[in-house]
Amino acid sequence: MKLLLTISRWIDALNTVVGRAVTWLVLVVAVVSAGNAVMRKLFSLSSNAWLELQWYLFGAIFLLAAGYTFLRNEHVRVDVLSQKLPERAQVGIEIFGVLFFLLPAACLVFWLSIPFFWESWITHELSSNTEGLIRWPAKLLIPVGFALLILAGLSHLVKCIGFLRGQCPNPMQVSSGKSDEEALVEDILAAQRQAGLEQQEQGR
Repeated sequence: MKLLLTISRWIDALNTVVGRAVTWLVLVVAVVSAGNAVMRKLFSLSSNAWLELQWYLFGAIFLLAAGYTFLRNEHVRVDVLSQKLPERAQVGIEIFGVLFFLLPAACLVFWLSIPFFWESWITHELSSNTEGLIRWPAKLLIPVGFALLILAGLSHLVKCIGFLRGQCPNPMQVSSGKSDEEALVEDILAAQRQAGLEQQEQGR
């Protein structure tokens, strides 16, 4: 079990590195989108290549960050009923869901996406749009993204079993602390309160 938990930490580290790197693509997408809009409105210039780049980047964000999102327990979860159950029962349901829903579905998409990408690669498939981009990088995102999700699912499964055996913390509580957004809001509110106190002192 210790070996499996070590492998789980390596997988989590991989998904963390990829997930944090992918977050920067949000900025890239915003810049590309804004640039397209400015060029089209001000100079009447447009390019399908830049439009398709936006779609590729969006796909990269969605697919490559899936494993990281699962790692942080920030995916959509329907757990209205399971929240009322004991902690160990919740983890048992989680193991069932990973084994019979997440992994089979992710493995199926991964397997089917390989020939989908390979055909695009060997034929040097190009976009049907004028000035469009090559297609295989976008199609490669599918097996890579689902491979990361499968690894995240296996890591989560190991940690759930480790928790039931008393060898690691509950992995479903990884994100129980404050999110980055909540921390930012608290910092802003604290700064506003501090500014208000300083104004009051200056008014005395």
